[in-house]
Amino acid sequence: MAFEHPLGVKHVGSSRTIATRMLRHEDMNGSHRLFGGRLMEWIDDAAGIAARRHSGCAITTVAVDTLEFQYPAFLNDIVTIEAWVTHVERTSMEVRVDTYVENTSTGERRMINHAYLTEVCIDDDGHPTPVPYGLVANTPEEHEECAASRKRAELRKLRRTQGF
Repeated sequence: MAFEHPLGVKHVGSSRTIATRMLRHEDMNGSHRLFGGRLMEWIDDAAGIAARRHSGCAITTVAVDTLEFQYPAFLNDIVTIEAWVTHVERTSMEVRVDTYVENTSTGERRMINHAYLTEVCIDDDGHPTPVPYGLVANTPEEHEECAASRKRAELRKLRRTQGF
Protein backbone atom coordinates (compact mmCIF):
# COMPACT_ATOMS: atom_id res chain seq x y z
CA MET A 1 0.00 0.00 0.00
CA ALA A 2 1.46 3.37 -1.01
CA PHE A 3 1.07 6.39 1.23
CA GLU A 4 1.28 10.02 0.25
CA HIS A 5 4.15 11.74 2.02
CA PRO A 6 3.49 15.49 1.82
CA LEU A 7 7.13 16.63 1.86
CA GLY A 8 8.38 14.19 -0.78
CA VAL A 9 11.15 11.65 -0.20
CA LYS A 10 14.52 11.31 1.49
CA HIS A 11 17.28 8.89 0.61
CA VAL A 12 18.25 6.00 2.88
CA GLY A 13 21.65 7.61 3.45
CA SER A 14 20.13 10.75 4.96
CA SER A 15 19.08 8.78 8.05
CA ARG A 16 22.40 6.93 8.54
CA THR A 17 23.60 7.26 12.11
CA ILE A 18 26.91 6.00 13.48
CA ALA A 19 27.80 5.95 17.17
CA THR A 20 31.11 4.73 18.57
CA ARG A 21 31.79 3.87 22.21
CA MET A 22 34.66 2.48 24.22
CA LEU A 23 33.36 0.02 26.82
CA ARG A 24 33.84 1.01 30.46
CA HIS A 25 33.32 -0.78 33.75
CA GLU A 26 29.73 0.47 34.07
CA ASP A 27 28.89 -1.18 30.71
CA MET A 28 29.88 -4.68 31.92
CA ASN A 29 27.68 -7.44 33.36
CA GLY A 30 28.62 -9.92 36.09
CA SER A 31 30.49 -12.06 33.54
CA HIS A 32 32.69 -9.10 32.52
CA ARG A 33 31.02 -8.82 29.12
CA LEU A 34 28.99 -5.99 27.63
CA PHE A 35 25.64 -5.89 29.46
CA GLY A 36 22.91 -6.68 26.92
CA GLY A 37 20.53 -4.12 28.43
CA ARG A 38 23.10 -1.35 27.98
CA LEU A 39 23.56 -2.33 24.34
CA MET A 40 19.79 -2.40 23.86
CA GLU A 41 19.65 1.18 25.19
CA TRP A 42 22.32 2.27 22.70
CA ILE A 43 20.51 0.47 19.86
CA ASP A 44 17.25 2.23 20.78
CA ASP A 45 19.02 5.60 20.85
CA ALA A 46 20.60 5.06 17.42
CA ALA A 47 17.30 3.90 15.90
CA GLY A 48 15.52 6.92 17.33
CA ILE A 49 18.11 9.31 15.92
CA ALA A 50 17.94 7.68 12.46
CA ALA A 51 14.12 7.85 12.48
CA ARG A 52 14.15 11.47 13.60
CA ARG A 53 16.71 12.36 10.91
CA HIS A 54 14.44 10.82 8.31
CA SER A 55 11.14 12.22 9.53
CA GLY A 56 12.03 15.44 11.32
CA CYS A 57 9.36 14.45 13.86
CA ALA A 58 9.25 13.40 17.47
CA ILE A 59 9.30 9.61 17.52
CA THR A 60 8.77 6.70 19.86
CA THR A 61 9.87 3.07 19.66
CA VAL A 62 6.94 0.67 19.38
CA ALA A 63 8.64 -2.62 18.57
CA VAL A 64 12.00 -4.37 18.53
CA ASP A 65 12.44 -7.57 16.58
CA THR A 66 15.28 -9.76 15.44
CA LEU A 67 17.61 -8.71 18.24
CA GLU A 68 20.22 -11.47 18.34
CA PHE A 69 23.52 -11.35 20.24
CA GLN A 70 26.18 -13.09 18.14
CA TYR A 71 29.52 -12.09 19.63
CA PRO A 72 30.68 -10.71 23.00
CA ALA A 73 32.42 -7.43 23.76
CA PHE A 74 34.71 -6.74 26.72
CA LEU A 75 36.16 -3.90 28.76
CA ASN A 76 37.98 -1.29 26.61
CA ASP A 77 36.64 -2.76 23.36
CA ILE A 78 35.40 -0.24 20.82
CA VAL A 79 31.78 -0.75 19.76
CA THR A 80 30.26 0.83 16.66
CA ILE A 81 26.49 1.10 16.18
CA GLU A 82 25.11 1.88 12.72
CA ALA A 83 21.43 2.65 12.10
CA TRP A 84 19.38 3.62 9.05
CA VAL A 85 15.76 3.70 7.93
CA THR A 86 14.83 0.73 5.73
CA HIS A 87 11.07 1.17 5.28
CA VAL A 88 8.45 3.89 5.71
CA GLU A 89 4.73 3.35 6.13
CA ARG A 90 2.03 5.91 6.97
CA THR A 91 3.06 6.69 10.57
CA SER A 92 5.92 4.24 11.15
CA MET A 93 9.45 3.55 10.01
CA GLU A 94 11.53 0.39 10.25
CA VAL A 95 15.13 1.04 11.30
CA ARG A 96 17.96 -1.47 10.96
CA VAL A 97 20.70 -1.30 13.58
CA ASP A 98 23.97 -3.22 13.23
CA THR A 99 26.48 -3.35 16.08
CA TYR A 100 30.14 -4.27 15.73
CA VAL A 101 33.09 -4.73 18.05
CA GLU A 102 36.42 -3.58 16.66
CA ASN A 103 39.83 -5.12 17.17
CA THR A 104 41.97 -2.00 17.34
CA SER A 105 45.16 -3.95 16.62
CA THR A 106 43.96 -5.36 13.31
CA GLY A 107 41.04 -3.10 12.41
CA GLU A 108 38.82 -6.19 12.05
CA ARG A 109 35.16 -5.68 12.95
CA ARG A 110 32.93 -8.49 14.18
CA MET A 111 29.15 -8.33 14.28
CA ILE A 112 27.77 -8.25 17.83
CA ASN A 113 24.19 -8.09 16.70
CA HIS A 114 21.71 -6.89 14.20
CA ALA A 115 18.26 -5.59 15.08
CA TYR A 116 15.16 -4.07 13.54
CA LEU A 117 13.11 -1.49 15.41
CA THR A 118 9.79 0.11 14.52
CA GLU A 119 9.63 3.83 15.24
CA VAL A 120 6.42 5.87 15.05
CA CYS A 121 6.09 9.61 14.46
CA ILE A 122 4.08 11.28 17.21
CA ASP A 123 2.43 14.68 17.61
CA ASP A 124 2.59 16.95 20.67
CA ASP A 125 -0.07 14.84 22.40
CA GLY A 126 1.80 11.57 21.79
CA HIS A 127 -0.57 10.35 19.06
CA PRO A 128 0.71 8.77 15.83
CA THR A 129 1.09 11.25 13.00
CA PRO A 130 2.05 10.67 9.35
CA VAL A 131 5.72 10.41 8.37
CA PRO A 132 6.23 13.49 6.19
CA TYR A 133 8.82 11.86 3.91
CA GLY A 134 8.84 8.70 1.85
CA LEU A 135 12.01 6.67 1.33
CA VAL A 136 14.22 6.18 -1.72
CA ALA A 137 16.86 3.46 -1.97
CA ASN A 138 19.87 4.14 -4.21
CA THR A 139 22.28 1.20 -4.00
CA PRO A 140 21.56 -2.46 -4.78
CA GLU A 141 22.05 -3.25 -1.07
CA GLU A 142 19.53 -0.55 -0.06
CA HIS A 143 17.01 -1.87 -2.61
CA GLU A 144 17.44 -5.41 -1.27
CA GLU A 145 17.02 -4.26 2.34
CA CYS A 146 13.92 -2.22 1.47
CA ALA A 147 12.35 -5.20 -0.34
CA ALA A 148 13.04 -7.44 2.66
CA SER A 149 11.60 -4.77 4.97
CA ARG A 150 8.23 -5.05 3.28
CA LYS A 151 8.21 -8.79 4.07
CA ARG A 152 9.15 -8.06 7.70
CA ALA A 153 6.33 -5.50 7.91
CA GLU A 154 3.85 -8.12 6.66
CA LEU A 155 5.14 -10.61 9.26
CA ARG A 156 4.78 -8.03 12.06
CA LYS A 157 1.17 -7.38 10.99
CA LEU A 158 0.47 -11.12 10.89
CA ARG A 159 1.93 -11.59 14.39
CA ARG A 160 -0.22 -8.72 15.73
CA THR A 161 -3.41 -10.06 14.19
CA GLN A 162 -2.76 -13.62 15.34
CA GLY A 163 -1.48 -12.67 18.78
CA PHE A 164 2.06 -14.10 18.60
